[in-house]
Amino acid sequence: FSYDSTNKNCQAGDIEIVEYGHAKVNTGAPIFNYAIAYDNKNSEPLFYEKYPGSITDVSQLKHMVDKAKGYGYKNIGFILDRGYFSKTNFEYMDSCGYSFIVMMKGKKNLVKQLILEHKDSFESKRTHNIFEYGVYGKSVKRTLYASDEKERHFHIYHSIFKESYERRAIELKINELSEYLKKYQNTEKEFSSTIEHYFHLYYEDKKFQFATEKASVVEEEMALCGYFVIITSQKMTAREAIDFYKGRDASEKLFRGDKSYLGNKSLRVHTDLRAASKIFIEFIALIVRNKIYTKLKDEMKKLTKKPNYMTVPAAIKELEKIEMIRQLDQVYRLDHAVTSTQKKILNAFKVTENDIKHKAIEISNLMLEKKDGKGTR
Repeated sequence: FSYDSTNKNCQAGDIEIVEYGHAKVNTGAPIFNYAIAYDNKNSEPLFYEKYPGSITDVSQLKHMVDKAKGYGYKNIGFILDRGYFSKTNFEYMDSCGYSFIVMMKGKKNLVKQLILEHKDSFESKRTHNIFEYGVYGKSVKRTLYASDEKERHFHIYHSIFKESYERRAIELKINELSEYLKKYQNTEKEFSSTIEHYFHLYYEDKKFQFATEKASVVEEEMALCGYFVIITSQKMTAREAIDFYKGRDASEKLFRGDKSYLGNKSLRVHTDLRAASKIFIEFIALIVRNKIYTKLKDEMKKLTKKPNYMTVPAAIKELEKIEMIRQLDQVYRLDHAVTSTQKKILNAFKVTENDIKHKAIEISNLMLEKKDGKGTR
């Protein structure tokens, strides 16, 4: 499973699962959580969850695992982001015999030392190059936490593009903080822990005088720029691990899309029953849309050019032009021949022009039967 969750702000007072929690976009309103599990190819949504807003992602994972088991899934593995990282979750998945793939950023203490140990041992060696994703990768084995009874597989990656972006972000942040500090010289001012993390602050008679940068702290962060780690419970290569995890990007895009093109950004309901009904219908719609998306994507791979009509909205708009009209003899016929663009789209679904013609005849005959039996329609 590729599993992802989000939360939705809600002002409807009659929905019981709405509670105050850790909102991703905090508007001051209570929230409820919503999650979807996809297959590992991100081609099909398998099941969804909705649960109270006060429940965190970490604490919900165990219940999601039990639900997956209850649905009858076997040989299960989970592809998760860092929001589900916890010793308790890993132990529970181990006890169930389930595998996992989880990503950690390089600045986390858990993987920081691991990166520093292997830094400069693989970043420029062509045998470690994974060109599809623009990274170099290396795999090592070690335990995940002190009491861990199993060795896990840590896949360390470095991207020069990611390094450049992250180093620039740190430089800009330090410069902005420096300019911010200058505004408060010779004033009584207490600063945040973030500023104290990066600067030595000097006071005189309780008034802030000046600050000096903690060079070693900044240099340590820069040394970790461009690195990230994927941890897997099963043995696999660095290429296989990132291949699995990058598939999650597709599920995140589809998940974000669910909120926009299926109207799930705002539920616009005021009772539990109506909220549950709407979420269920949207989930069914998401299955249908993902099927269309997957078929079009597979067909695109066969084409030498990337036409702009092979997206879901464009394809549906194009196919809606295939129309039947009723003529003076009361018989329904296709208004015009199927275009070459429509043929290419239909080919993704193994539908031909003849299939369209036969379906048009069937519909026409059905309409004639209704006309004879119940009058003209």
